[in-house]
Amino acid sequence: MWGFPIKHPRHRQPQTNVMFLKTHKTASSTIMNILFRFAEKHNLTLALPAGQAYHLGYPHCFRAHVVEGFQSMGQSYNIMCNHMRFNLPEVQKVMPNTTTYFSILRNPVSLMESSYAYNKYFTPAFRRSKDVNEFLASPWTYYNLSERTNNVHARNYMWFDFGYDNNAVDAEDYLQRVIEEIEQTFQLLLLTEYFDESMVLLKETLGWNLEDVVYFKLNSRSQETVQSMSPESKEKVKEWCSLDWKLYQHFNRSFWRRMQETIGLDKLSQEVNLLRRKQKELMELCLLDPEPIDKTKIKDKKLQPFQSGRANILGYNLKEGLSNETLRACLRLIMPELQYMSYLYARQFPQKKRKSTSFPLWWR
Repeated sequence: MWGFPIKHPRHRQPQTNVMFLKTHKTASSTIMNILFRFAEKHNLTLALPAGQAYHLGYPHCFRAHVVEGFQSMGQSYNIMCNHMRFNLPEVQKVMPNTTTYFSILRNPVSLMESSYAYNKYFTPAFRRSKDVNEFLASPWTYYNLSERTNNVHARNYMWFDFGYDNNAVDAEDYLQRVIEEIEQTFQLLLLTEYFDESMVLLKETLGWNLEDVVYFKLNSRSQETVQSMSPESKEKVKEWCSLDWKLYQHFNRSFWRRMQETIGLDKLSQEVNLLRRKQKELMELCLLDPEPIDKTKIKDKKLQPFQSGRANILGYNLKEGLSNETLRACLRLIMPELQYMSYLYARQFPQKKRKSTSFPLWWR
């Protein structure tokens, strides 16, 4: 349907034209932070939502005009990484032909539990049920096809983000056609469950350095908000979200084939250990607490992450007495996505009205 014949091997020079399809509840906010930091470090242009928006037209299919400055800038953007419902022809109006496309997938079982927690109050199918197990015991009792995009969080969430019909019939020929289209378009599909391994593969693919993909986990939630799913519910997800389940299974296999072909398991283990060691060093340097903390304990209220549904989204406190240079480096690692986006928008479009989410004044 789309057609995108260009495939990119590992880049010898750092790749600076990158499109990341930010899927929901897949650790994609952490990847967005990585891309924001890389863009800022190399003074790259970002395809940011216009005006006061924080996503690119979601849940509607992406249109180029929702990008700030598109009419005047044309195809001069380097990095695109906000939530959208993917639409390749429109994305190609915004991004150069040399762009590397990638995304991330998550096991639909844990994705369903996370989606329920975050979207309980925004999704009609979830609101009608008591908890995720009750919903999955009889999903058609709560799920109404006529509610269309209002219920995208409740079924084949990733399939929808990639631009397809999340209520489509799971037919083998249709499934294979979609998988082939995704493979033709995206040079890399990462896995949430193997996030560190994914970061190693990402930096190898883009020709980046290990320091470029070091991260602190963002948008994580407290364990007390995680619901226990029965064995029956876990199996039901694979049936109810069968398109997502088969998508995940396919790209799980291709992920490890790609890893073997490009890196090898021995080198992968070494690189993952280096990444974790660097992460630990930065956490000891930057953070007051060794783990993400409850939102009520975050001292600087402008560093509180956006809260959604039943989830209690955690954040960080920085150590006191850091030098200005270290302070700014640490701040970039912990900055919630809405605040970071607001800062980068103000930096890239100083003549425009700022977005409503404020960022710490001492970051400027």
